[in-house]
Amino acid sequence: MRFHRPYLLSVLSIVPLADRATSLPSLWGNIRVKHTWGTLPANWESLGPPPTGTAIDLYIALKPHSENALIEALYQVSDPGHERYGAHLPREQVAELVAPRQDTLKLVHSWLEHHGVPSSSISTSHGGGWLTITSVPVSQADELLSASYQLYRHTGANATEVILRTVSYALPGVLHEHVQTVAPTTDFTPPRKLLQTLGQHPSEGGATADVNATSRGPVRVLPRTDDFDVTPSFLRWLYRTQGYVPAAMGHNVLGVLGLIDEYPSYADLTQFMINFRLDAIAATFTVQQVNDGGFDPSRPGKEANADIQYAAAMTYPTPHIFYSTGGYMRWVTNGPAPHDAYLVWLNYLLHQEDIPPTISISYGYHETLVPLEYASSLCTLFGQLGLRGVSILVSSGDDGVGGSEYCRDNSGRVRFVPMFPASCPWVTSVGGTVGYNPEVGMYMSGGGFSVHFARPIYQGGVVPPFLGYLGSQYAGLYNPQGRGIPDISAQASRFKYILNAEQRVASGTSMAAPTVAGIISLLNDHLISTGRHRLGFLNLLLYSHGRNGINDITSGSNPGCGTDGFTAIPGWDPVTGMGTPDFMTLQHIIDLLIPV
Repeated sequence: MRFHRPYLLSVLSIVPLADRATSLPSLWGNIRVKHTWGTLPANWESLGPPPTGTAIDLYIALKPHSENALIEALYQVSDPGHERYGAHLPREQVAELVAPRQDTLKLVHSWLEHHGVPSSSISTSHGGGWLTITSVPVSQADELLSASYQLYRHTGANATEVILRTVSYALPGVLHEHVQTVAPTTDFTPPRKLLQTLGQHPSEGGATADVNATSRGPVRVLPRTDDFDVTPSFLRWLYRTQGYVPAAMGHNVLGVLGLIDEYPSYADLTQFMINFRLDAIAATFTVQQVNDGGFDPSRPGKEANADIQYAAAMTYPTPHIFYSTGGYMRWVTNGPAPHDAYLVWLNYLLHQEDIPPTISISYGYHETLVPLEYASSLCTLFGQLGLRGVSILVSSGDDGVGGSEYCRDNSGRVRFVPMFPASCPWVTSVGGTVGYNPEVGMYMSGGGFSVHFARPIYQGGVVPPFLGYLGSQYAGLYNPQGRGIPDISAQASRFKYILNAEQRVASGTSMAAPTVAGIISLLNDHLISTGRHRLGFLNLLLYSHGRNGINDITSGSNPGCGTDGFTAIPGWDPVTGMGTPDFMTLQHIIDLLIPV
């Protein structure tokens, strides 16, 4: 094993653990800032320190022993042209790839001991990549991290959430090469649901896109814009899944992430199927509660209901799991609620022996509010899921190139704002389309270029042509070297759904994500039922052989930040990505790539 600081190894090897608090104090000097905003992020206000005696849980991401091992392995098992394609790794082997160096563990534990953190409060996550320290008094966290934790409230319209954060934190210089990030610290990122509710259907007046379920042709001429309501039969016809019957129910599962105390209703799901897919009235779902996530189906949420209803309608009779996940460090009556929902949910999944082959996510953060190192740490966890063989579909957002509230950074400079985790290179981000004859990019479709993540290899051949088309337009408003968003798209406008037994209509890429996740789940079902490996991380397939199974969308735009936004053109674009999926063609492609 190679160590970057040999003198640390020798010190830690010869000094008994009990004596380190007095033998190593010099190591804990030279405090250096790990991350700071300089000033409070826009649209937040301080409410002052939390009550005396407040305690929080801290999460420390440790750097792995090999910086590139995870991504190299992910590329190999996800590349249809590589000999290891589909050879996804089990939990234990992934853990070995991301494990920290032994000197990292020794050093961080010594630092915690120096500050009086009892070993009984420290636990290690799967692979040792994260340490969890429970019930840390805020006063001790301030000392440990040279921080100043306070309560903060968002100042936007209808904002009621209060979170516990610090605008900066620091670590001893010697820890910077060992610690990736500490949370919760400077991440001002409560997750947003992306569903845009349009109200009850009777007041909307839209036509319904009725189709013949046994043919490609419509019963009547479909409108070209968004003045009709989307139903499961239309989606199954449009993306050519209506003829496929799932056969791997004992092995294939579709997971749906639920956040911010929203739950689906069994009764509403049944009513939805009565209204829109009579052969699927028996559709149901199981619930896994994570991080003190609740479940009260008598109080269904719009996002949770719509997500489950369309995921189930696209894939019946495939089983579904709804992950009711609590957290993100908001302030509740007796103190901070459990921490960041994404972090704890991802760690929960990675601890499981079996994970659903396909997962749909319809929530996101504005990327500029997520510190780079924290975003990178979460993104790595998504990469681990991909290496385990999980396809993750994430809504790209509903603000076009950026909602006006976040279009200026702290310096006042205008910048387009992508959404995270859609911007993570190891997920498949899903944008939105509308209409038919032809489908066009929806004005809400979140798209653009990541501020944090560089353009991945799989986009190397498709993003430069778009940048050449764009030329100098919007120069300085986006990162031309960044990861492009989205990867793929689907319908995102005027979806009928049921809430509290009433029919409603909603729009957003949160509707596109479960639609595409349903299509990918059917492809996984096709593979699993015939004894083949699941698809896993999708993007290397979609940007290579899979391009022939994607309908290119060549018109539409996604305005935002006071601009007209980007424009959909032939090939990849930051409105619709590569386009919308054609299930039957993709099924044929994977049969050629992965023979029985």
